[in-house]
Amino acid sequence: MDAAVLRTIGKPPRLEQFPEPIPGEGEVLVLVRAAALKPVEKQLASGTHYASPTELPVVCGVDGVGYLDDGTRVFFGGPRFPFGAMAERTVVARSRCFEIPEALDDATAAALANPGVSAWLTLTWRAKLAPGETVLVLGATGVTGKLAVEIAKLLGAGRVVAAGRNEQVLNTLREHGADATIRLDIPDLAEAYAREAGFNVVIDYLWGRPTEALLAAMTSPEFAVAGRETLLVEVGESAGPTISLPAAVLRSTALTILGTAGLAPGELLVDAFQKVMARAAKGELRIAVERAPLAKIEDVWQRDPRGQRIVVIP
Repeated sequence: MDAAVLRTIGKPPRLEQFPEPIPGEGEVLVLVRAAALKPVEKQLASGTHYASPTELPVVCGVDGVGYLDDGTRVFFGGPRFPFGAMAERTVVARSRCFEIPEALDDATAAALANPGVSAWLTLTWRAKLAPGETVLVLGATGVTGKLAVEIAKLLGAGRVVAAGRNEQVLNTLREHGADATIRLDIPDLAEAYAREAGFNVVIDYLWGRPTEALLAAMTSPEFAVAGRETLLVEVGESAGPTISLPAAVLRSTALTILGTAGLAPGELLVDAFQKVMARAAKGELRIAVERAPLAKIEDVWQRDPRGQRIVVIP
């Protein structure tokens, strides 16, 4: 069968023939219709992810949309090694297959599931967003960041501030629920944060300099009565893997920093998936999709989709 086969860590996969998968006990064969090309696929293939493969060759793709032998259309995750989602067929545990609303096409469902569930759980499970709270999304012009803006509003946020580096996308985020926007490439970034002060929740897909500027804006220059707590959830590091964290930040303001803490418990993942798919089926969650044939995997692998999600079609 045709598949996106990775033979060398650090290089793009290539379209090659790969052995057919054979389901074992508790597994099902999936006829793949769509598989999203996400940052995690590139990280795994580059060797920079903690779960990068140690044995090659392997088929790329951690999840996708396809059909089971009985005709059920499903979103699936976690194909059995060495198989992957970017192939004509793959094999997964039946328990990792979830039905999709008919209103969603294959490519949209494949593109939306991973970032949508991630943003939903970050806001609900980790941040425990309460209605009326003010949310800052750092990295709001990325695929997941845009969804986080929409989801925050759907969950009842009173105010959502979107910060991003892509000015063209940033200018569209009010249509997605943002009440205000901040450009991250300006010299007085800390002042821009200060003008929008009062964040209850910060969802951070960036880290690095944008986060340092935020913490500087939050640091009080004098003794003050502790105000309402700000909860910062660290999700990604697209602006840098490290920050400088002065002690004064934590001593002068009510700030708590959390990570995403790995995968949520199974029942929370299923619940989040169902809610995200239902909202998308109603048109309340949107994602820009670019479809690309599996035969073009080497070309699209190295492209920056700029706010869109590339979806590979076998």
